[in-house]
Amino acid sequence: MSHRLIIRPEAEAEMAEAFDWYEDRVPGLGSDFLLSVDAVIRAVLGNPEQYPQVHRNVRIALVRRFPYEVFFVADDTRIVILSVFHAKRNPKRWQERI
Repeated sequence: MSHRLIIRPEAEAEMAEAFDWYEDRVPGLGSDFLLSVDAVIRAVLGNPEQYPQVHRNVRIALVRRFPYEVFFVADDTRIVILSVFHAKRNPKRWQERI
């Protein structure tokens, strides 16, 4: 089944902020970050139920190579990316978006 992907503006802003941070440290690393996030999102689209639920109906997928987590909700027709969140941040911040 094909899901419609929705990325919340807050998640887009988090990805842009992380891209800028990594790109300022090492040119090209920001692009590597975005490719890693894209790979996780494609995997989520393929089988969202394989990822554990962490809060109510929110699921989590870990980004490889970078300390980020993708929080999302899924139903029969769509997947909503709530947050692309640094693993060391306070989780209360993404929980406010539910």
